[in-house]
Amino acid sequence: MNQKRRDALRIATVLGLAISAGILKPTDVLAADWKSSGFDAKSLQEALAALGADKAAISTDIAVNGPDIAENGAVVPVSVSSNVPNTEFMAILVEKNPTPLSATMTLPAGTEANVSTRVKMGGTSNVHALVKANGKWLIASKEIKVTLGGCGG
Repeated sequence: MNQKRRDALRIATVLGLAISAGILKPTDVLAADWKSSGFDAKSLQEALAALGADKAAISTDIAVNGPDIAENGAVVPVSVSSNVPNTEFMAILVEKNPTPLSATMTLPAGTEANVSTRVKMGGTSNVHALVKANGKWLIASKEIKVTLGGCGG
């Protein structure tokens, strides 16, 4: 038990010294390529354009799964799966939310293209799954009815 604690302290000390000495930058250690512009978008089209996916094609190889009716819009379970080979990016967008882009995931090569999360929904809306695979943008949708709003409703 003490050895694990000591190892953790050593690692934290070395990383702290490396960052303070300028050897490592926080952007080297953290997600440096994260783009917030999609999360600032106020409409579905703005979010798609910010991601570079405004000409996404509808695909049956992508599945959006979630409840047909969500009792509470604050915690709606949504999963996305892609059967398209070389899927490298997935995003979940809720069309009628004040900020439609809810989640983005970058998938390393060889990763199974299947993700699950919970999103907040202000009301009944289409939930879109956006996928980038083989350099092409693909999209699929599912309507989820919400009985109790989650975005201030």
